[in-house]
Amino acid sequence: MVTLSDIVAARRRLGAAMEPTPCQRSAAFAQICGCDVWFKFENLLTTGSFKERGALNKLLTLTPDERARGVIAASAGNHAQGVAYHAGRLGIAATIVMPETTPLIKISATRGYGAQVILHGASFDEAYTEAQRLCAAKALTFVHPFDDDAVIAGQGTIGLELLEQVPDLEAVVVSVGGGGLIGGVAVAIKESRPNVRIVGVESAAFPKMQAALAAGAPITVPAGRTIADGIAARRGGDRNVPLVQRYVDDLVTVDDEELANAILLLLEREKTVTEGAGAVGVAALVQRKIPALLGKRVVAILSGGNIDVTMLSRIIERGLAKDGRLVKLVVTVADRPGTLAQLATLIAKSRANVLEIFHNRLNSAIGDTEVELKLETRGQAHIEELIKLLADAGYAARREI
Repeated sequence: MVTLSDIVAARRRLGAAMEPTPCQRSAAFAQICGCDVWFKFENLLTTGSFKERGALNKLLTLTPDERARGVIAASAGNHAQGVAYHAGRLGIAATIVMPETTPLIKISATRGYGAQVILHGASFDEAYTEAQRLCAAKALTFVHPFDDDAVIAGQGTIGLELLEQVPDLEAVVVSVGGGGLIGGVAVAIKESRPNVRIVGVESAAFPKMQAALAAGAPITVPAGRTIADGIAARRGGDRNVPLVQRYVDDLVTVDDEELANAILLLLEREKTVTEGAGAVGVAALVQRKIPALLGKRVVAILSGGNIDVTMLSRIIERGLAKDGRLVKLVVTVADRPGTLAQLATLIAKSRANVLEIFHNRLNSAIGDTEVELKLETRGQAHIEELIKLLADAGYAARREI
């Protein structure tokens, strides 16, 4: 097992190349979550993720011969960028095998750091198998994203920083993929302050760590789909499951709806961008999944911020619709001059703002037309007022979003 001394050594090794990330209290989320919430902003690192801590620690332990031959890794994105960035800084050739489904922002960033990127397979597992094949064929050093002692120790440096930044810390909420992050953080904190509660949060689509604890050993869970692609590993690491068994107090899951809500809340209330994997801890706190944390001083690690812009746009629109700040109405009007102007005047009277408008004659009776309206509104009550106003004026309106 990785030990506290391994993590302390990793912190010395990383040195000035890895300055501590900020850890700040959030008054807004304290009110939402019912506890004293602090955020550890790992999404502010150069590559936008905590992964570069473990990647750099691993690279710094390589022999001169291993450096000369180069390294290879398999990753859905964040580990790829961490390896690529620090390998480039150290003059080490890096090859990264990524699933073909990896968001473009992560592929472009990895290439931008100087690594050779190979897209292979539809999942991390398929990319991992190809990376292992290339590793053996080309005599490269494999940098595992989570199941490696040096990588785990590197991630554990976050725990050492937290103990200094929040001295009266009572709990830490950590995202769980393969287990490298929670394993390292749990060792660092529990071996220093055993009374601090460690909570792991998984995607409901990939509860591999809960399954491993139930089985008493790592097992592979079925493939699923989630917006938290950074923690979509189907199996916990052989080195990490024992750490979770020994040090982690609670494991919970969150679904994609809860994740999307957390991402939007962080954007609006905290003014910070997180990806799905980076927001799972916040989602668990917002949904109050761990009653034991109510009233406690809790740090949620924002582990990454590399979200695809298209995905972020969909999450924002979906969240606005859920809150009643965005609505799509389909209104049937007479197909004659002036009716659209009358409808627009009525909507303006309600103080709703028209974002998009579209005429659809194909689905209407002859002499009528459907007008599809995307409107900016003030909330659910405002939408109900608007629909009533339209009905009182003789318009048939239905809500689609």
